[in-house]
Amino acid sequence: MTTSLAFNPKAARLLDAAHDEEILLRQAQGRQVRSIAEFAAVGGSRRSVTEEVALCFSVSRNQAFLLVETSCALVARLPNTLAALEKGDIDLYKASKVSQLTREVSDEVAAQVDAFMAKRLADRDVRAIGRSVSGAVQKFDREGYKERAKKKRARRHISLEHEDETMSTLAGYLPSEVASSIYASMSRAAQARRAQDKSRTLDQHRADVFAERLLAEDGHGKPRAHIHVYVDFLTLAGARDDPATLAGYGPIPEWLVREIASDPGSTWSRLITDPATGQLLEAGADKYRSPASLARFIKARDRECTHPGCHRPAEFSEIDHILAWARNGKTDHHNCHGSCKIHNLLKEEPGWSAAPTGNGGMIITTPTGRTYDATPEPLHDPRPEPEDDIPPF
Repeated sequence: MTTSLAFNPKAARLLDAAHDEEILLRQAQGRQVRSIAEFAAVGGSRRSVTEEVALCFSVSRNQAFLLVETSCALVARLPNTLAALEKGDIDLYKASKVSQLTREVSDEVAAQVDAFMAKRLADRDVRAIGRSVSGAVQKFDREGYKERAKKKRARRHISLEHEDETMSTLAGYLPSEVASSIYASMSRAAQARRAQDKSRTLDQHRADVFAERLLAEDGHGKPRAHIHVYVDFLTLAGARDDPATLAGYGPIPEWLVREIASDPGSTWSRLITDPATGQLLEAGADKYRSPASLARFIKARDRECTHPGCHRPAEFSEIDHILAWARNGKTDHHNCHGSCKIHNLLKEEPGWSAAPTGNGGMIITTPTGRTYDATPEPLHDPRPEPEDDIPPF
């Protein structure tokens, strides 16, 4: 016996209303795309435009780059896809899939793909759209597709993206047959382990095999981890439960940092902070700071690239002046900061400037006149000084 649910008119109205709002959102995205494309045409170099959009929208540089690239491509090369967006048939994410898969083809091929996809966009999910676009690119540009595949295989790399609650995603951009072989190998090893150890799921075994193989020296031996963690002494000792900071990630709970600290291979560096502000005062015992110790101090203070929205760990960044040395900028911890190479070069773009505010902080001014405060986060919450005891009358 089967039971069917009765028609629910209220639920139907709510879903219809939500769908209507979705159409309005898509149409608004179409208008936004045109505005961004027009801004890109007059806002300076593509690097400058991307960085300013990232700051204005409070998104990452990669997100801003994708938004600018998609907007320009839709307006200039993909009129049918843009029309579908403005009509509300697709959203910006689906439109970006068409843009991404045609960004390396000629204008002529892009026009062919765009025309081919005109009636293949509405009412389809993003994966189905991507497959159709990929097939069309191969159909209209067979030799170009082959050549681009060779170049992309040469650009294989590993990427790291931090997630919530102490987790991260480590991804490999690899040739498909290599990635498939790696996954199959880990799956076989995980299945063998699962047969002996039911306390962990197959996914957990597979993840553990993955981590062990990558951390082992030369594929063999005991794994070694190399990370930078910032934690106050009282939390480490168990007297307080303030979060610690994992460089490039952010806050991590006290129980995790104690686990990391208990590893016999952990090394320690002493950092002295100002209790009133939480900012770093010293990164070593000596008062005199040589260039090497100054760099060590700045990297410990900043923890990551100081450009808003960039979270590249400071140990992989460059140390440079905020106010240029040629403009009488001093080489000290007030006028030096950590910056990734991309954002260190941004100051060479017309209209960009920065002024130090003290303790490594700075105010960034963009070509459109917007200003952004880039001050390192304190290592701990500021703690007010205790008030003097006032004797009773």
